[in-house]
Amino acid sequence: MDGTGHSFRARPATTWARRGLTPVLQRVSKRCEVSSIVAVTPDGRLYARHFRTSVSSETVIAALRHFRRKVGAPLRVVWDQLNAHRSRATRDFISAHAQDDAGAYLPAYAPELNPEEQCNAIVKGAMANALPDSVDDLHRLARREFGRLKRHPEMIVRFFRHAGLSVTGIP
Repeated sequence: MDGTGHSFRARPATTWARRGLTPVLQRVSKRCEVSSIVAVTPDGRLYARHFRTSVSSETVIAALRHFRRKVGAPLRVVWDQLNAHRSRATRDFISAHAQDDAGAYLPAYAPELNPEEQCNAIVKGAMANALPDSVDDLHRLARREFGRLKRHPEMIVRFFRHAGLSVTGIP
């Protein structure tokens, strides 16, 4: 499980235009943001929750509740060292639901061990030259791109393999 943010800040990537015409992308310079908290499973399933705010303890807890309803309990969560994952509120929530949730942390500064980071990279690449007009458009675009990735479970399985992760033997 991991989170990523999408905003109106420029993230230009390679694009195309007719020969001799330089493409110009005009972006809205608002600081509005949509955050996605995404969980992936070793068998290739992807679950996502999108929020119109930055990732915080409250959004992490809301996502955990959502994922527990979708995936079932017990929920084994492996995540990075983001402050919202390590906050007192998140730890208290996990402790209060110890029968339903268990958390483990990846080493700090090791995104290559997190298969969900590759999901984020694919979605951000697909959204690189998008020009949303509003937060609603940005929200729709994030949902659409994660929805597209969800239809390719074989890719998600390869992300786990690429990270060298094996989750067999987890009780």
